Amino acid sequence: MKSTLLVTGSSGLIGSEAVRYFAGLGHSIVGADNNGRRDFFGPGGDTQATLESLRREVPGFEHTELDVRDREGVARLVKRVRPRAVIHCAAQPSHDLAKARPFDDFETNANGTLNLLEAVRHAAPDSPFVFLSTNKVYGDAPNEVPRVELPTRFDYAREEDHEGISEDCRIDASMHSLFGVSKTSADLLVQEYGRYFGIPTVCFRAGCMSGPQHAGVELHGFLSYLVKSAVSGREYTVIGHAGKQVRDQIHAHDVCSAIEAWLEKPRPAAVYNLGGGRESNGSVLECMSMIGELLGSRVVHSHDPRPRAGDHVCYISDMRRFRDDHPRWSLSRRLPDMLAEMVRLELDSRQMALSA
Repeated sequence: MKSTLLVTGSSGLIGSEAVRYFAGLGHSIVGADNNGRRDFFGPGGDTQATLESLRREVPGFEHTELDVRDREGVARLVKRVRPRAVIHCAAQPSHDLAKARPFDDFETNANGTLNLLEAVRHAAPDSPFVFLSTNKVYGDAPNEVPRVELPTRFDYAREEDHEGISEDCRIDASMHSLFGVSKTSADLLVQEYGRYFGIPTVCFRAGCMSGPQHAGVELHGFLSYLVKSAVSGREYTVIGHAGKQVRDQIHAHDVCSAIEAWLEKPRPAAVYNLGGGRESNGSVLECMSMIGELLGSRVVHSHDPRPRAGDHVCYISDMRRFRDDHPRWSLSRRLPDMLAEMVRLELDSRQMALSA
């Protein structure tokens, strides 16, 4: 049955992809966004252009200027729309920015999520609630997994860890960063509204998500910012671990197809890792090498040896639980495909700017 979905953070990377994806399936979409990235990250994080493209290109898309910290505004919106499902993507997403603006971080990530959950509980309690969580809920506990240092990357040392970090990894007794704490608080709230109130909820603990709509900046959006820096010739700073730190990468489209798969059979308090897993991952050095090959030139970079506090050295999402529960889901794009798409679009964008 086609119906109305509410997408928060609808001008951001995953939110805008969700608007297009689910509108393409015939759903009506109400988006809520206040361009918080511009406030958090300055002009480089501005998502106004994405909003305008959604207004032009997605029939029937309704945009609402709304900050999820506005409790009464959120309640009014959910009560008016009574959405068939909520896809909650709005967030303060930066590990680094959170320590400079801790109240904005916590109030957006934790309180904003609580505002939405309470609004859904009172106005649409049968509506599935999808939360884009993060692998930072595990803090630095994944760094305890034994690893080996290879010429271009770190990797897991033991065969039993080959598939990566599972949902059984603990979330306490570790350093999270303040961003990780605010997202963990929201993650637990979403689970509790599933268990305590019976609302169908899911936490997708995402690794690195990317795609062509990513307004990557230095403080957030590693892959997007790396591509922008490389194409422009701007020096990129590798922070810690000699560039051998590993992240798995998932395209925004595949995030949305995973959401679609879960919405076909939702249940309360579901928790899944979501990332590229063993199929789509790379170190900073390996990403720079692939981009250099695409551009035909070396990526200019420097190295700051001081790692971010609490950051992951090697993180690959163990995707077996989600794949077991949703066997028809699969990745449509992997890291080399994502980089080729992002480099091509960035080059096209720069050429258009020069021609204007």
